[in-house]
Amino acid sequence: MISEVKRDALPGIAVLFVLVVVVAAALGGAIWSASQDKQALAIVSSVILAVAAFLLAGLFTVSPNQGRVLQLFGAYRGTAREPGLRWANPFYTKRAISLRVRNFETAKLKVNDKRGNPVEIACIVVWRVVDTAEAAFQVDNYENYVHVQSEAALRNLATVYPYDAHKEGEVALSSHTAEVSAKIRTEIQDRLEKAGVEVIEARVSHLAYSPEIAAAMLRRQQAAAVVAARQTIVEGAVGMVEHALELLASKKVLDLDEERKATMVSNLLVVLCSEQNTQPVVNTGSLYR
Repeated sequence: MISEVKRDALPGIAVLFVLVVVVAAALGGAIWSASQDKQALAIVSSVILAVAAFLLAGLFTVSPNQGRVLQLFGAYRGTAREPGLRWANPFYTKRAISLRVRNFETAKLKVNDKRGNPVEIACIVVWRVVDTAEAAFQVDNYENYVHVQSEAALRNLATVYPYDAHKEGEVALSSHTAEVSAKIRTEIQDRLEKAGVEVIEARVSHLAYSPEIAAAMLRRQQAAAVVAARQTIVEGAVGMVEHALELLASKKVLDLDEERKATMVSNLLVVLCSEQNTQPVVNTGSLYR
């Protein structure tokens, strides 16, 4: 494993000033030696000019939130992170790697969830390079590596959880966004560790059933909602009927036998549980006729 080594390059402004002075002096010496026909001084001045021009090739700039990976004949020598004009050995190759925060959205992946239902899922990944040496040398193309591994991690994670939670406390893709996002981030980070990349955030941006089963799943959700609503209505109606019978008995408004109680309970449940307004019927006779 190759880890980043910080290398402090020389201040470029100072080096540039010195080289400009040297070049000016060498040019002056060359002109003077030519006028005085001094060949030795002319040769020295030419050599100095050539060396100064060569040293000028060592100047490079480092932008904020950028690192320059320095290599000498293929060997890693360090990373310059100090922003500004810098100078290093002219033989160094200086590869720029951005340290800025970046983000991208994965493609919409079609995968099967934990129950085998085909779903479409995509996520947004926010990331940045934290180790320039690993990003430069551990993988061939770290940007492409981030994209491919993020999609692979998302595809793998989608098979672990169901789309909907059918049991109490079950973690599902649609209902436990925070837990799923945290798991996606951990999964992607584990895969990108070797590339010197830090995953800052990962969250689901698109989640839906595949078109071929979307209609069937919608009917299933509607049926489940109807059943849940009916259950709540029935539970409430039973409580209201029970409360009504208790009040009638405690206040001694009516003394009903079991058959009349059953009839009353039946009528109240019909009124309370009916989807449409019931039509009242006024009994003009006795209670038992």
